Amino acid sequence: MVLLLCLPQNSHQDTGNKPAVTDLRDGEEYAMSGSHLFCYTNSIEPTWKQTWTRIKVRVWSSSIFKMATVEGEEELQELVRFSVWGWVQSFIREGHNETTINIGLFSKKTCFRIDPADQSRYTIKPIRQFDIYLFLVFLSGAFLFIFAESLSRSEVFFYSAGMSTGMIASLIILFFILARFLPKKSPFYVLIVGGWSFSVYAIQFAFRNLKLILQDHWHAALGYVVVVGFISFAVCYRYGPLVDEKSINILSWTLQLFGLLLIYFGIQIYYVAFAMIVIAVIIKNLAYPASVIVAAWRKIQRYVHWKPEPRRLLTEEEYQKQGEEETRRALEELRKHCNSPEFSPWKAVSRLQSPKRFADFIEGSPHLMPNEVSVHAQEYGFGGSFFEDEFFDTDDEEDDIKPLSKPGGTFS
Repeated sequence: MVLLLCLPQNSHQDTGNKPAVTDLRDGEEYAMSGSHLFCYTNSIEPTWKQTWTRIKVRVWSSSIFKMATVEGEEELQELVRFSVWGWVQSFIREGHNETTINIGLFSKKTCFRIDPADQSRYTIKPIRQFDIYLFLVFLSGAFLFIFAESLSRSEVFFYSAGMSTGMIASLIILFFILARFLPKKSPFYVLIVGGWSFSVYAIQFAFRNLKLILQDHWHAALGYVVVVGFISFAVCYRYGPLVDEKSINILSWTLQLFGLLLIYFGIQIYYVAFAMIVIAVIIKNLAYPASVIVAAWRKIQRYVHWKPEPRRLLTEEEYQKQGEEETRRALEELRKHCNSPEFSPWKAVSRLQSPKRFADFIEGSPHLMPNEVSVHAQEYGFGGSFFEDEFFDTDDEEDDIKPLSKPGGTFS
């Protein structure tokens, strides 16, 4: 009762009038002072084009302010009404001089209240833009899922992951080690549970204020990284990389699951995220069905002897007949060209030794004389001198090769 009486009277009186709510629009800046209520309405239906789009409401001021965020305007009006739980929440709520509200693409309306410590001015600006951090989270998840098996066998990944885990969750690991030395029935377990909660809160606080810590307390941050990193490396070196095949498989499955979670949280559109997960799983396991298909095709080939038909070679008679037909066709084309207007007969006659023979050829006479046909038949026909020379030259070459191929032969 004493606490309630000490509170300002205007904070717990409900006048029945709804306070004004300022509607925010993308890209516009709002400079305000004093306590105000704000709402952002998402009127754009999310599609696959907004896969890595983030909606943010940035608030900054030169002094400290407190912020309370709710889902709708009705819950926002409840912040104005007094309640003991609401007063406790406002008392323990953390103050900021700069903060950002992340709004989901499927959230229709998001409202919040700003209570500055004094009447100083603050600025609000909603932004809808491509978030490079979401895209990097998605790429990290895809890389981790695809190369999980290789990373689980890598010594470099083992030491780097161990050192990173030690630096991020050093307090949790410390409380876990202390819990092993405490008796099972001990009131100190309450302290252990509280210590774990404090560790999680400390990690969240450090990540929220990471920029400020690196700017103002970089000496302490550097010392923490060096000391905790060295201890983590020593612990990893003491136990060594994983050797057991089952342990490697467990680590590989854990990395794949963590990679799928990163893919899901790196995409704003949930159905696009599920589609990406399905595609990643199919690509990851595509080698197995491909090997099954290849093995099945090889088994089928054993029973189905399919070979392309070999080309049929021409016989001696077909070769002779085809040669005569092609020669006759070429001579007819030559006669047509000589009788065409484009052909200059005087120019051709001046270069020929027997113009009369050429004129007879154009008129239709054979291109060879009877004695030329007889000489060609004697020279290149079957039983002619050309075939005899080829036959006897082959026999001589075989006779020269035979003495060289006899084992143990000597040369004189």
